[in-house]
Amino acid sequence: MIIDHRTYDFHPGKMKAWIAVYEEYALPLQKKYLGNFIGFFTTEVGPINQVTFMWGFEDAGDRERRRAEMEADPGWAEFARRSSELGALKQQTDKLIRPVSFSPIQ
Repeated sequence: MIIDHRTYDFHPGKMKAWIAVYEEYALPLQKKYLGNFIGFFTTEVGPINQVTFMWGFEDAGDRERRRAEMEADPGWAEFARRSSELGALKQQTDKLIRPVSFSPIQ
């Protein structure tokens, strides 16, 4: 298993609106196409105006195939348009991480 670990940084005051758009438009599509939703988190201590979310995949090929199917859905274009209109995102970081043998998530 690999985990797609994404961290998004937002302009001050815009994160809450982006989360609402994400929850309504992106999350249902991601659950449909990506499958293994591990979690979505906001920062309590440390960098503020930041969210982290994680999705599990069998391997990089599985991730690539599932993301391509999702991005081909017209609903994804609608989410991207609404997200862009907000002008909320400042920076995005994406990492693929792999659990070790004793990790509770496999």
